Amino acid sequence: MSDMKVLQISNYIYPNFGGIEQVARDIANALGTVPGVEQKIICFNTDAGDGAVVTHQKETVHDTVDGVEVLRCSSFAKLRSQSLSTSFGRELKRLLDSFDPDVVVFHYPNPFEAHFLLSYIHAHRGWENSHKLVLYWHLDIVKQKLLGKLFHPQTLELLRLASRVVATSPNYIEGSPYLSRFRDKCRVIPNCISETRMELSDAIRARALELRGQYGKDKILCFGIGRHIPYKGFRYLVEASRYLDDRFVVMIGGKGELTDALKAQAAGDGKIHFLGRLSDEDLLACYLACDIFCFPSITKNEAFGIALAEGMSFEKPAVTFTIHGSGVNYVNLDGVTGIECPNGDSRAYAAALTRLADDAQLRRQYGAAAAQRVRENFLSSQFAANIRALFADLG
Repeated sequence: MSDMKVLQISNYIYPNFGGIEQVARDIANALGTVPGVEQKIICFNTDAGDGAVVTHQKETVHDTVDGVEVLRCSSFAKLRSQSLSTSFGRELKRLLDSFDPDVVVFHYPNPFEAHFLLSYIHAHRGWENSHKLVLYWHLDIVKQKLLGKLFHPQTLELLRLASRVVATSPNYIEGSPYLSRFRDKCRVIPNCISETRMELSDAIRARALELRGQYGKDKILCFGIGRHIPYKGFRYLVEASRYLDDRFVVMIGGKGELTDALKAQAAGDGKIHFLGRLSDEDLLACYLACDIFCFPSITKNEAFGIALAEGMSFEKPAVTFTIHGSGVNYVNLDGVTGIECPNGDSRAYAAALTRLADDAQLRRQYGAAAAQRVRENFLSSQFAANIRALFADLG
């Protein structure tokens, strides 16, 4: 790979935590070890913090993340998950002029940022002939159907201009009405989990044993984690619990807009325990302590499933729903690493949990295969190698 300047355009970056933000950071780290690569990131600013690292939505600032310069543009509001900013367009133009990146990595979807990027490209005729656009496709616009139609021409233009389009699974390419039209440009780079983040300390192992003792050593511990929002499907897990016998304990981590509704739905079901937001240590202890990992997401908004891969890495069989076009069913393979159920069918989900509870050998078999699948496909080392190969091909 020859000398190369790379600009990533993301919605946010650390200390904001989210799937897109982590992928942008993983890309920067993968390229950070390559001689001759110079990087910058531009994104919106947001109110976020992680220890001493604190950012503020209404400030435009330059700082660094993992040694990469980051330009955070102030934003004044958020509309349907989209940040709005009076400074972004100006700052992006200035950065594209001064830095003149060889490769721009645009994290899709982000219609506001896409507007300014496309305006710049159209104002500089022939830009795409001397520069490369990598469209990193995280998900289709599914929930906001009206917005999806409104930005349809913009999406097609991004795909037309892109040299490469990165999808997180082959399932998503086939299931997306956009990506399936541009298969020749698409490359699959699965998301990854951090090996270092998954390392177990003696304290975490002790906490896992404590959990087993707390809920009962002979119980079948089922664990699910995620934001309590509609597409995560936790209401189907709560409903499934009603069809389970008293051998089971269902631990649900995380919080969100549906937490109170989920607790009301679970009222009277002593098998369900809401754990709230979990520290990294408690999360790892839950992964280690559980017998079965539950991942009940129901729509393509769940494009991959990092938590799913994390749970599987602990040799836990997974139970998921069938989601057409989602990478969830690429991560968890039905009858190999776990069980896949008809989408939204809580009785089938309960039956899958019962089948695994009844067969300890099957749990071990699926769990071992799950961990092997993660080791071979979804670790940060594989991700870094895939990213470096993509950019070497571009160069």
